[in-house]
Amino acid sequence: MVRFDYIDKLGYYCTESSEHNSEYNCFYIKPGYPELIEKFNIPLDEYPRRCENQIARWAKQKEELMNGGDIEHSRTHEYASHIMEAVVTNKPLKIGGNVLNNGLIDNLPSDACVEVPCLVDGHGVNPCHVGRLPVQCAAMNMTNINAQLLTIEAAVTCKKEHIYQAAMLDPHTGAQLSIDDIVKMCDELYEAHENAGYPIF
Repeated sequence: MVRFDYIDKLGYYCTESSEHNSEYNCFYIKPGYPELIEKFNIPLDEYPRRCENQIARWAKQKEELMNGGDIEHSRTHEYASHIMEAVVTNKPLKIGGNVLNNGLIDNLPSDACVEVPCLVDGHGVNPCHVGRLPVQCAAMNMTNINAQLLTIEAAVTCKKEHIYQAAMLDPHTGAQLSIDDIVKMCDELYEAHENAGYPIF
């Protein structure tokens, strides 16, 4: 339903699932509008449920293997082995790849990661120039690219303030919390990481 709402409001189809899409925009999961969850059929527990099922499958597989079970494998539609085959054998493969923009999408930053059509062959992954996105689509992308670039800046410079700024500019976070609440949340996350013995940078 979120995908259909995107078509209605923005004029273009978004390939992300409704649940995943609604996680990183500011429109559909809002404390003041609980009716939106039902209206747009957003399965808030879908990803945790999938993780729990995967962990259970791993535990079962471990038990089977420890009791002398055999490992079987069949090739799936996932890209990794197909990409390796294309590079090694020079057999061309078309994929949608996540690459550094470098002017592939004209109206997004060059240092953003973008998903574009790519041709994979013996020369590696060769992304295709897309041109300009419709202004509203580029704007939607920028709401998240801004936060992502600030997060990268924090990792590169080790400056804590960039993490606060990334959280402040995240569209979903900014739609739910005040700046003071965002700063408090970041402080709590820092403290939790330090108490757990994880390095911040």
